[in-house]
Amino acid sequence: MEQTFDNIRPYNPDELHDAFSRLIKEPTFLALIQQFMPQIPVEQVCTQLLSLPNATAFQKTFIVPLLNDIEAKHSKGITASGIDSITRPALFVSNHRDIVMDSALMDLVLFRAGLDSVEIGIGDNLLAAPWIQTLVRINKSFIVQRDLPVREMPKAFLQLSGYIRYAITQKQTGVWIAQREGRAKDSNDRTQESILKMFALSGTSSFINNLKELNISPVAISYEYDPCDYLKAKEFQQKRDNANFKKSPQDDLLNMQTGIMGYKGHVHYAFTPSINPELTQIATSIDNRKEQIEAVVTLIDKRIHSNYTIYPINKVAYDELLNTKCFTAEVSPEERREVESYLEQQLHKIDLSNNDYDFLRHKLLEMYANPLINQLATK
Repeated sequence: MEQTFDNIRPYNPDELHDAFSRLIKEPTFLALIQQFMPQIPVEQVCTQLLSLPNATAFQKTFIVPLLNDIEAKHSKGITASGIDSITRPALFVSNHRDIVMDSALMDLVLFRAGLDSVEIGIGDNLLAAPWIQTLVRINKSFIVQRDLPVREMPKAFLQLSGYIRYAITQKQTGVWIAQREGRAKDSNDRTQESILKMFALSGTSSFINNLKELNISPVAISYEYDPCDYLKAKEFQQKRDNANFKKSPQDDLLNMQTGIMGYKGHVHYAFTPSINPELTQIATSIDNRKEQIEAVVTLIDKRIHSNYTIYPINKVAYDELLNTKCFTAEVSPEERREVESYLEQQLHKIDLSNNDYDFLRHKLLEMYANPLINQLATK
């Protein structure tokens, strides 16, 4: 069965040596090693890579130290809650803020809790070079094919759905995937119905039973500061001014680099229990499939929205965006000054020739207010 997934799945342990052999011949990869591990000779790193037995060993040897360094230098700390609610291999569905760090930091908190890392869905639009695809497949990632002709998409969706089901039910490994295609650039996190349809596509039972087999467990990710917020605001103006604007591969690489190396403040992962009990209730109370899909979307969204961690910047943005004083008493003058200074600092990074300051500031405020707006709507 696994043969049908060869073009998208992570590498098996017996394939890693060949994959590492290809990788260490790439000048760009070698340059990255020198950048992130300058204290270790490149030859020593390459020798160590070739000796690793599996992907988990690769992650613990190279990725975890890198993430620990990122946490120390570019955040106030990564925390998590609800890890004890995780039951059997789960499909972790989360909101999507950062291209690389969402799943990477989730693996870090899982490792710290004594659990194994999960397999990660990553869009092929981010794989700008063959060596990058090799690297991510070494790192337990499977490929979500997006750049395909329309007539080939149904087959690709079925293959993706089949692989996710295979990973969870046969390989017995957890899987992470975002609740939507691409990041919610305004932080108004909403689960796409098409994602749920894809999940169920490979099952052999009813829509609800097909979802239950995947043990979906929503995760709410909360960054105090989004390093890419100014790039997202810039893109909003570019799309406003040019309806045909599209990001370039270089833009994606800049977003990836900024997300990794930019300042994040506090970051929190809120794991929530499997939605299977609620799915059973939906199945018994709703017969119409379309209404079932809508109910599951609402369920996942509510889980994520209600479990955000709310920071001072969310409260300041809410009051300014909606012209209220609801949270004035909850934010100290020092915190407010820090927020205002941060917003101005980010706005000054936007390098458009026709910067629309008011529009761009409004977009930044939306990004930070929307999680609080959505959380309040769950109460």
